Amino acid sequence: MTDNHTRSARYHTALTDDGTTVVTLHGELDLLAVPVLSAALDALTAGAEPDLVLDLSPISFIDCSGLGILCRARNRVRSRIGRLRLVPPVGDFPRLLRGTGLGSAFELYPGVPEALADKAALGPASAAVAWPVPDRS
Repeated sequence: MTDNHTRSARYHTALTDDGTTVVTLHGELDLLAVPVLSAALDALTAGAEPDLVLDLSPISFIDCSGLGILCRARNRVRSRIGRLRLVPPVGDFPRLLRGTGLGSAFELYPGVPEALADKAALGPASAAVAWPVPDRS
């Protein structure tokens, strides 16, 4: 496991037995987090068929630059025939995605175990999976 800290968000990565990388983000996903997190996500999505789960459940705030990081990771994964799954933060994240036109851009799961349990084939999906995400507030 690797732990990293930025001024705004901190994160750690873990590799599962089946090769999926789980990245758990803590704090705020904002402009101050962009340089370090972008570099880390670029490295994790650099190979062929990356399989990545981003656990955003501990995130307390996401701004437009944070959404930009997520979109960049999604685009890199899709271009490499990989898969990106998100565990959203507590609150109205699905509503935020819908409001920004990104409602169907990501696969959302209520927790890391559910994201890891979905063993669908890697590759760009024609439509993102819309899992019901309980309000954990």
